[in-house]
Amino acid sequence: MALRVLIVDDAIFMRTVLKKMLAEEGNFEIVGEANNGVEAIAKAKELQPDIITLDITMPEMDGVTALPEIVKASPNTKVIMCSAMGQQPMVIEAIKNGAKDFIVKPFQKARVLQAIENVMK
Repeated sequence: MALRVLIVDDAIFMRTVLKKMLAEEGNFEIVGEANNGVEAIAKAKELQPDIITLDITMPEMDGVTALPEIVKASPNTKVIMCSAMGQQPMVIEAIKNGAKDFIVKPFQKARVLQAIENVMK
């Protein structure tokens, strides 16, 4: 059965890159996309995905702020934070708040797949 994924990033390009990587694998279903934390919370509640890739830096509400609400709205969802280089303190805070792993931009397919495998164990 395909893993249901919600991709959250304010950059359309980054969402497209992740979608393409996961589509090539064939065992993922992209159930939705969001471009800020507010949308992410609403979609997590509505879709109850298996996995959310959550960007840290976004307008309106960042990923670190949205994370506790996402965990409340969709408790069985595994959240993987996406960060640019140099955001280690925010990544550490996100892990404390319920994120299960993180991937660094620019995305490397092997690392993305490894993170997904790690959180689904």
